[in-house]
Amino acid sequence: MKNLQIHITISPELYTKNPESSELGHKIVSKSIEMIDELGFEAFNFKKLGTVIGSNESSIYRYFSSKHALLIYLINWYWSWIEYKLVFVTLNVSSPYDKLNNAIELLTQQVTEDNSFSYINEVLLNKIIVSESSKAYHTKDVDEENKKGYYKTYKRVVSRVSDIVLEIDPTYEFPHMLISTVIEGAHHQRYFSDHLPSLTDFEEGKKSIERFYIDLVFKTIAH
Repeated sequence: MKNLQIHITISPELYTKNPESSELGHKIVSKSIEMIDELGFEAFNFKKLGTVIGSNESSIYRYFSSKHALLIYLINWYWSWIEYKLVFVTLNVSSPYDKLNNAIELLTQQVTEDNSFSYINEVLLNKIIVSESSKAYHTKDVDEENKKGYYKTYKRVVSRVSDIVLEIDPTYEFPHMLISTVIEGAHHQRYFSDHLPSLTDFEEGKKSIERFYIDLVFKTIAH
């Protein structure tokens, strides 16, 4: 995949000005990822970002109306990237069991940097998704934002993998619940492995999280 030129398309509703359209936009996105990872979302703001990128706050607001809007953009970029990788690992795989195995492994594995995107650090972005993404939808405005399609990329990833579950067992009653639980649970386990290790059985180098969720999914749908 390193030699492919991939373009991630984000809905225009998620920004004021497309950050893909300029070098400043690229800088806003890339530096915000670094700063949110370093400072945490609460301590991050556009004034600090402007100081780092050598621009004023007003220029950042031309791209994003708020830091919440920026976080929504980053989340959508991440899940669009995961969706592209999901299509790649399941394409031309005839066995639904193999497709599901590949999909669960992708959704639960440690993220590595993808050289197809020069200004996005996917490793840091994944850390933000793990530790900060719930702050995007644990808000009073979530229902209105959902109506506007702010979370459709995440829901589309869940739906794609749920469809594979139903290929294996069309009678399975809870495919979306299963897959969203796998994704969110894997994020928790990844976070626990770094910060609260007694809450997990993670062991470095053993793909513990991937193996646990692959085992969980297949045993669940083989009831």
